[in-house]
Amino acid sequence: MIKGIFNGIQAYFSAYTLLNKLNLWRFFAIPVAISFILGIVIIFTAYGLSSTIGDYIAGIWPFSWGKEMFTDISHIIGGLIVLALGIVIFKHTLMALVSPFMSPISEKVEQYLLGTVHKQNSGLKAQTSALARGIRLNFRNLLVEILWIIPFFIFSFIPVIGIVFVFLIFLVQAYYAGFGNMDYTLERYFPYKKSVEFVRKHRGIAIGNGIVFMLILLIPVVGILIVLPLSVVASTLTTLKALHPEKVY
Repeated sequence: MIKGIFNGIQAYFSAYTLLNKLNLWRFFAIPVAISFILGIVIIFTAYGLSSTIGDYIAGIWPFSWGKEMFTDISHIIGGLIVLALGIVIFKHTLMALVSPFMSPISEKVEQYLLGTVHKQNSGLKAQTSALARGIRLNFRNLLVEILWIIPFFIFSFIPVIGIVFVFLIFLVQAYYAGFGNMDYTLERYFPYKKSVEFVRKHRGIAIGNGIVFMLILLIPVVGILIVLPLSVVASTLTTLKALHPEKVY
């Protein structure tokens, strides 16, 4: 799995070169616009909700002494909760909405590397199918990811060892980010359940791709704009290498 993580990270360097060589940046205009608008909506919603959640948590404190300090801490906790959930929701909503645009880009990379495309998709029916699969996959991943994150978030407040659970939260988010990126290629090869099995078998690739995805996403403004082009092309490279180890190097 360590090798897979390394390959997933390393692919981003090749992805940037390939984006320029194949002139793929222009195909990301609509997805980037969707990413930017969705990001703004999530940020403003999160900002508005953080105080509300903080006040709700502060209301649990029944004493007058220490009330102000507990309220301040509650607002911080509320902000962290909203930030974590906001990133999760943004990530999966974005991946679902842009799936009809990402699949053709993945095909162009495959055409360049292999000289052919496995089960090439085109037309309105293909785009509708990609969107439906994207919604199904990302809704499933969203639910599972939240179920993992909630207990990890609670345990993260344990002194000293809490940092371990913060790291686990990041890895879980990275895994499902990479999962979604890999499926833009896998949808041409496998039905839904087979794709899930493939990603589980190659979870290192998903984590590696997702680690860089999450780090880019944390870059203010710019991250929202460049995360899709880099992560999708990078995931296509590593996924094709896993599918065709004898052809892709």
